[in-house]
Amino acid sequence: MSEKWLWMSAADLGRGIEAGEIDPLALTQTYLAAAEGHECTGDIYARLTQDRALHEAQAAKTRADNGQRLGLLDGVPLSWKDLFDSAGVATESGSALLKDRVPERDSAMLQQASAAGTVCLGKTHLSELAFSGLGYNPITATSPCVNDPDAVAGGSSSGAAASVAFGLAPAAIGSDTGGSVRIPAAWNDLVGLKTTSGLLSLEGAVPLCPRFDTVGPLTRNVEDAGLLLAMLSGQPGPDLQNAHASDLSGAKIAVLTTMAFDGIREEPLHGFDRARAALAATGAEISGFEAPCVQEAMDLAGVLYTAEAYGIWGEAIEAQPEAMFAPVRARFMAGKDVMARDYIRAWRELERLRAQWLALVAEYDAVILPTAPILPPNKARLAADSEYYTNENLLALRNTRIGNLMGLCALTLPSGVPSAGVMVLGQPMGEAALLRIGAAMEAALG
Repeated sequence: MSEKWLWMSAADLGRGIEAGEIDPLALTQTYLAAAEGHECTGDIYARLTQDRALHEAQAAKTRADNGQRLGLLDGVPLSWKDLFDSAGVATESGSALLKDRVPERDSAMLQQASAAGTVCLGKTHLSELAFSGLGYNPITATSPCVNDPDAVAGGSSSGAAASVAFGLAPAAIGSDTGGSVRIPAAWNDLVGLKTTSGLLSLEGAVPLCPRFDTVGPLTRNVEDAGLLLAMLSGQPGPDLQNAHASDLSGAKIAVLTTMAFDGIREEPLHGFDRARAALAATGAEISGFEAPCVQEAMDLAGVLYTAEAYGIWGEAIEAQPEAMFAPVRARFMAGKDVMARDYIRAWRELERLRAQWLALVAEYDAVILPTAPILPPNKARLAADSEYYTNENLLALRNTRIGNLMGLCALTLPSGVPSAGVMVLGQPMGEAALLRIGAAMEAALG
């Protein structure tokens, strides 16, 4: 039975604990044993937190035995991206610049999760300082893609996705600044939720671009994403357990055509076409629409992202430039000469474009597009060809970044084609509605 636990959803594990069919301590021991014995563990987990996990699991077992569970996820193990501070355990954000950095207290989100009874299995690898959508990290480790051992997992929450995809965690907590939850989720056939900026606390999370940084779960299904969001936010989530494809009948769904299909490759297009056909079969009304504000916003991205990233990390990088992988260092250094006036003007312009977007999509229930126009790139080629690295990174993040630039919540779902996700864009702070339509889409996609 314990082998089966490795592939169950977080919700089903919680229901098993509630029914007395799963022992929380045995569950955590099973995941730790799987992680300790897996050939890819060193490329997925930066470090396991065995002592903490076993202590938390024993406490969950005691509560379960006494009928005092804290909620459905009490006793369920999670992995954590290694940019969320963990008291007494190194948190290095995938960077040699932070080697041996040990925080004194947990991040706000880890505190919240621990208070809800979840078990911290360990900290997962990521792109350096979370500034890449590929997940290639020659400084610490490069996590594998579940569909291609020679490809990257996607970033920056690469180990988070791999931990779930390889059965080494039932769910993971990552972060998303330009696609860092959704890209690795899509490339590993998972569900990934990008929350609205400001919804979940960033306290105790190593920053990249705080005005764009968000916290989000990577899970096996939409129900788990909703449960984890509710747990992290401390707010009730929508009931998604009984979602049906028929719930989409009459829904107005828009396909974003501006930029989203430029240069798209065969498999991602096939995955999206499969998803669109499945949604049309439910009775959803699907139509394409253009949004010129998307291209205008994308033209501002370089100024907005690099200026903020350099402002936070420039001094540390210039003190140890050799400590970084050159293409990632170059992304940070691109912000060095951005003038304050240009940064402020860009934000003012983006706020105007966000208002345009909301007016354009007001009549739709959701907007869909391919999560990424490419499949996960080859690790060896990324290592050998810096131009290839740069081009693939920009392509990987192009579609997901739309959600960040427009200030939206967003969800990626498996399309049924390996490593080809379909993305749903919602409204700012509209996570409940997004998850409801996402659950219905998941049912339609099978």
